[in-house]
Amino acid sequence: MSEDQKRNLEQQLWNIANTLRGKMNADEFRDYILGFIFYKYLSEKMEIYANSILKEDKIKFKSIKEDTAKGKEYCEAIKEESLEKLGYFLKPSELFSEVAKRGMNDKEESVSNFILEDLQKILTNIQLSTMGTESEEDFDNLFEDMDLNSTKLGKTPEARNEIIAKVLSHLDKIDFKLEQTELDVLGDAYEYLIGQFASGAGKKAGEFYTPQEVSKVLAKIVTTGKSKLKSVYDPTCGSGSLLLRVAKEVTDVSNFYGQEMNRTTYNLARMNMILHGVHYRKFDIKQEDTLEHPQHIDKQFEAIVANPPFSAQWSANPLFKSDDRFSQYGRLAPGSKADFAFVQHMIHHLAENGTMAIVLPHGVLFRGGAEQHIRKYLIEDRNYLDAVIGLPANIFYGTSIPTCIMVYKKCREQPEDILFIDASQHFEKVKTQNMLRQEDIDKIVNTYRNRTEEPKYSKRALLQQVVENDYNLNIPRYVDTFEAEDSIDINAIAQEIKELDKQMQATDTAIAAFCKELGIETPF
Repeated sequence: MSEDQKRNLEQQLWNIANTLRGKMNADEFRDYILGFIFYKYLSEKMEIYANSILKEDKIKFKSIKEDTAKGKEYCEAIKEESLEKLGYFLKPSELFSEVAKRGMNDKEESVSNFILEDLQKILTNIQLSTMGTESEEDFDNLFEDMDLNSTKLGKTPEARNEIIAKVLSHLDKIDFKLEQTELDVLGDAYEYLIGQFASGAGKKAGEFYTPQEVSKVLAKIVTTGKSKLKSVYDPTCGSGSLLLRVAKEVTDVSNFYGQEMNRTTYNLARMNMILHGVHYRKFDIKQEDTLEHPQHIDKQFEAIVANPPFSAQWSANPLFKSDDRFSQYGRLAPGSKADFAFVQHMIHHLAENGTMAIVLPHGVLFRGGAEQHIRKYLIEDRNYLDAVIGLPANIFYGTSIPTCIMVYKKCREQPEDILFIDASQHFEKVKTQNMLRQEDIDKIVNTYRNRTEEPKYSKRALLQQVVENDYNLNIPRYVDTFEAEDSIDINAIAQEIKELDKQMQATDTAIAAFCKELGIETPF
């Protein structure tokens, strides 16, 4: 599929999404449109898989008559295999295309048949089909944010039915090309939609989305030198986009792990995983507060990435001083700024051969108190800090503050220094947002991988230098970006002034002569 065709699919889906825009805010219509796309995806995967099972019988899944004894027999057999392979089951009558067809009146396209109750029941049935199976947790309440009886969709059931039937009809006309297994067209389009919703969500966007350009930098850093990963983990995984981005940098990821506090975003993350073809056995996404109630506490991961909420509040409960994640440091991160609590949590989960990259506000580099104490321990006692990368301001949705990426490794290849990169001036302004261009991403990643030094851009600072700076990691202390002013030649300027003075005197003399000739008084 060409880039133009991909862009066309993305635009088609965005146009359909906008049929709901007038009814509700961006957050709400996001949940409906992404949910409907996900339902269509599940239906098409179900149909493709069922047809492959029925190939020997020379019949199609849709042609099965569910109310006959033979039809029930077929459905039960397919259900058993589908729950094992796909993790869920849909009857032929529950497929998206069948519901979309029932929703539109055959004789008059502008008139819709009533399908609301039918559709709500089907979405519930998808979840119910997984009860008591391995995939139950992955599908639990997955469609709970899609209340088809919400008055936000329309004041009356008829009005709600009309808008939903229209959306399903439009979506039904789009070919997701799921049979072309080498393509992840729909996955890319889904990511595009999530990004579009994030750009319009203002401050809330940070809860579920990391700009793709920053995701690429993080993903490329943690996969440096690796073609396969046993595991990747994101303790604040949002929509799961960052985990999926890491997978694009290697040939295989055995397992994906994540935790997300917001229930709606947690649902979105699970949908995103499934829709990108990640088998339900390969991902483990939990819903809970990561710092207060960690869900993967005994596991270690080969790659860890995160874009946690900047300077969020947390309990900083004294009881955490005996928690294995924090006990060795002697100090807890401040209750008003959880940034280093996330760092400590991630380091606890980092495998000996692993790499972690975390996006943080600049304050973590130089703030004193407990944060300085934690920095000192990480650098002096553990020597885990591998690199500090300064990013441009205004590249995250909902905040314009400058940020940085901190890279940690337990077994560093160059333990004698820390690499500092100042990428803060390398970006392109797009409307009101700053964006990293591909060349900016490549420059950051290549500089990190090769640990190259470049005037005004990067510097390998010896640990002793960091100690002398009292563990202050503010990038300008290590990367000299000072631009000297052009030197001024005082003698040349004095000569210039003399010449100007002569010219002014000559002009005054000429004006005086004209005034005398005209018989008027000179103006000076």
